[in-house]
Amino acid sequence: MKRAVPILAVLLPGCDGIQSAEGRDGLQSLLIGHLFDGFLLTAAAIYLLVLGYLAMAVLRGRRHRRENSGWQREVPAKVERGWRIGLIAFAAVTALILAALSIATWLTDRALANADNGPIEIEVTGNQWWWDVKYVNVDPSRSVHTANELHLPAGVPVHITLKANDVIHSLWIPNLAGKQDLIPGRTSDLTIKPLRTGVFRAQCAEFCGLQHAKMALDVTVESPADFARWYEAGLKPPPMPPGGQAFAGFELFQNRQCASCHNVAGTPASGQVAPDLSHIASRRTIGAGTLAMTHANLTRWV
Repeated sequence: MKRAVPILAVLLPGCDGIQSAEGRDGLQSLLIGHLFDGFLLTAAAIYLLVLGYLAMAVLRGRRHRRENSGWQREVPAKVERGWRIGLIAFAAVTALILAALSIATWLTDRALANADNGPIEIEVTGNQWWWDVKYVNVDPSRSVHTANELHLPAGVPVHITLKANDVIHSLWIPNLAGKQDLIPGRTSDLTIKPLRTGVFRAQCAEFCGLQHAKMALDVTVESPADFARWYEAGLKPPPMPPGGQAFAGFELFQNRQCASCHNVAGTPASGQVAPDLSHIASRRTIGAGTLAMTHANLTRWV
């Protein structure tokens, strides 16, 4: 599908990217973007019209002073009648514009609310300061558990259930959809239909503590075939280390407090209060987008 180019991205190239409110890479963001364009163009037209009338008033005022050597004490009836008609027309046009924008907002809201949920169910839980991600399946053995990453198939609607464990968080994937809050004790949801493949960045958009700015979420939109391969790989437990330092590290992880907080599929580590570390090496970043996933950064992080 050909990507819709937002107006601001044309005028200001810096308004486009992997984390841009002007992104049109999902059906939901496309609907919101079209509404924004309508408001922007309408406001720009009114602004230019007001500037035009202001310039006309200044020029006519100067000409009037030159011709009459001062202001007339009485306004001619013809002029007064023209002002009255102009004021009525101005009020009517303003009402029509506001009505049109209200209807456009309502239609966009209904389109977002009526979007199909799709076959994929994901549960995202906000924590200080990381994202817990579970791909829910009626067969528990087919569920995938990960953290700080979200993989989505292009062209397929996805329903995301949102929860929070501690304080209020807010999930915002600006290129794909609107913002949605995660409130402790309540469940909210978000439907996303990505329109093209790519790598995007989500962010917690509600201040949730001192590390709030570093609470990011990597979002990878790939073809349905690539998503299926990623999903199948996520169902398999990671391979056991063959020996040497890798196995020594594995034993250290199991015998220390790490295993009581973190989960690693296929091992005795079954902690549920910290990010799931199964297949961590396949992720793009460490620590909710804090560092790129490299051997050096992983060593520093540990």
